[in-house]
Amino acid sequence: MEAALAEELGEIAQNSTTLKVHNQVPGGVHASGDLLDAYRINLHSRIASRVLMRMAVTGYQNENDIYDLTLAQPWEDWFTPDHTIRVDVTAVKSPLRSLEFTTLKIKDAICDRFRDQFDKRPSVDTKTPDMRIVGFLDARQFTIYLDTSGEALFKRGWREETGDAPLRENLAAGLLRVAGWKPGIPLFDPMCGSGTILAEAAQMIQGIPPGARRDFAFERFNDFDPAPWAAMKNAITPLPLPETPTLFGSDISGDMVAMTRHNLRCAGIVFDVPLKQIEAQQVQAPTDFPGIMLTNPPYGERIGVRGDSTLPEDEMATSFYSALGTTLKQRFAGWTVFLFTADLGLPRLLRLKEARKTPFFNGALECRLFRFDMVAGYNRREEAKPKNV
Repeated sequence: MEAALAEELGEIAQNSTTLKVHNQVPGGVHASGDLLDAYRINLHSRIASRVLMRMAVTGYQNENDIYDLTLAQPWEDWFTPDHTIRVDVTAVKSPLRSLEFTTLKIKDAICDRFRDQFDKRPSVDTKTPDMRIVGFLDARQFTIYLDTSGEALFKRGWREETGDAPLRENLAAGLLRVAGWKPGIPLFDPMCGSGTILAEAAQMIQGIPPGARRDFAFERFNDFDPAPWAAMKNAITPLPLPETPTLFGSDISGDMVAMTRHNLRCAGIVFDVPLKQIEAQQVQAPTDFPGIMLTNPPYGERIGVRGDSTLPEDEMATSFYSALGTTLKQRFAGWTVFLFTADLGLPRLLRLKEARKTPFFNGALECRLFRFDMVAGYNRREEAKPKNV
């Protein structure tokens, strides 16, 4: 999602004279600005997972180099020994043998600095720390960051209920951007689950920033000034509500439909999002003019949630996707269909040729966002094919 994030950051930067977007790197985007820009990104970015502030970077040969760089940072400028901390380290091609030992050295350096200055050290809290420190190692360089976000940004603060395998909110937002959806374009999720895609789209329509309903680590920084933060949030202006529905959802499970309805309410959505309990193979286009279908269909262990779990999985998947492919060809002419799945053989099961496939990772799971252009005449071509007698 690096390209989608860079594009989004460019849009956020239009409201700042100091925020500059730089290069994309694997797993992120580099940007620069003042501390208010960190507030701004945390409030408005739907796609970022965290906003990390780079404290320092150095070449390294062993764990002692990492300890020394961490010890030299003015942590006391940002937080006190009464704050709790957590340290996380990720690495790509690092020659160091143990990330656990490296993590311990970073924690020791921070605690030693506080002990030297205040004769007191921060406690570690791995679950709900006040401050998160992140180390990143590649083959030659070590970078140390202070996390301005706190809880991961996909935790918007509204979700109370989830289904068996909910999409993360920032992944749903990234899928919407890559699919080219914008408010005003009809959007249909026929396997909506707990409603993550619909909730993200609905908040965009209503003008609710993703960070409007939660708190952030930067609010606990020593020099945090609440006035500009309050002004930033007060500047949020709700957008006009749609007069006719453009978002639609359905699911085979009545419980999921009820959960989606509840989650939309919790997300602050006050306009109507029509929802139905119906099997995906039986849906019809919800509008007279084409739009975008974006959905995360069941795969692997999730397929039993949607269909007859007494059938063997392969047979069940084959019959489900075969029927879905027929529905798409017969009832969604002119629509652009996006299916997000870990099943890389999905086009074959649907008997459709994808127009594009975009690689994504859902956690550690390699996935694809398949795009199918349902051109008018699909069904006539199917009928014209010679039948096996």
